[in-house]
Amino acid sequence: MLRNVAVVLLDGVHPFELGVLCEVFGLDRSAQGLPVYDFAVVSAEGPVLRTHAGFTISALQGLDRLEEADLICVPAGDTYVVRDYPPELLDALRRAVNRGARVLSVCAGVFTLGAAGLLDGRRCATHWMHSAELAEAYPLADVQPDVLYVDDGPVVTSAGTAAGIDACLHVVRQEHGPEVANAIARRMVVPPHRDGGQAQFIERPLPTACDTVGGVLAWMERHLDSEMTVEQLAERAHMSPRTFARRFQQETGTTPYRWLLRQRVLLAQELLEGTDETVDAIAGRSGFGNAAGLRHHFLRTLGTTPNVYRRTFRGPTRVA
Repeated sequence: MLRNVAVVLLDGVHPFELGVLCEVFGLDRSAQGLPVYDFAVVSAEGPVLRTHAGFTISALQGLDRLEEADLICVPAGDTYVVRDYPPELLDALRRAVNRGARVLSVCAGVFTLGAAGLLDGRRCATHWMHSAELAEAYPLADVQPDVLYVDDGPVVTSAGTAAGIDACLHVVRQEHGPEVANAIARRMVVPPHRDGGQAQFIERPLPTACDTVGGVLAWMERHLDSEMTVEQLAERAHMSPRTFARRFQQETGTTPYRWLLRQRVLLAQELLEGTDETVDAIAGRSGFGNAAGLRHHFLRTLGTTPNVYRRTFRGPTRVA
């Protein structure tokens, strides 16, 4: 049973991610019949730390406090992606996992776990902006770029910002059951579990360096509701289908089918966010034919349904 939680900080820590960990594990909710943790905030770099927002945090405990923790949490911080980490911190993290404790990172905090060698051979997550850097820095890690969090044995890693809440509630749900996790989520006014993954939050701009297929891309974007084949597109580009497919891959990094599918999903996202059109109408405008087709591709691409996406990303309802 989880009883002892420590959050370890480095200089430049992000206040929001630190606050998430304090909110979930650091508050006394015993009056509501919820578990209370022996909670501590630990410094890995001296008695006073600077936050990313410019203020400082003091009166922190030292690294020896990590030796008794059941769960050690590492929030994100400024320059965590490219910095060096104190060897004594990395040693403490390795010892914790070896003795059976768990570690949890929020956003770029995962790079600390990577530096300690705790990601090797494990699935892990971070903010989508850092996924490629994480995979490059730790090639033995199995980076999952589209998920909100990953639980791989003693190592729990989460994507950016609010995904840290998801990961923390997941740990609480495992340790104490869904009723406790739901009660904490209710107090925090957040969903106890979110559908989908990071894919629904990632911005994917159109390719800019498309010397030979740029005109075809522009035509495809204007006719997303139309049926089109590689042969038709190749004819429009005045190429053979084989040459067109090869050039398309070289200049966009993907196939015509996948590019078209992604642009159709993006259009559907925009219409779900910005209009009151029915899902059937949006499916037609975005080239999916009907609501069933849209739902199928939406689930495969974004990990959520059109209706759930619309509820999540529409602006707040106006109150008279």
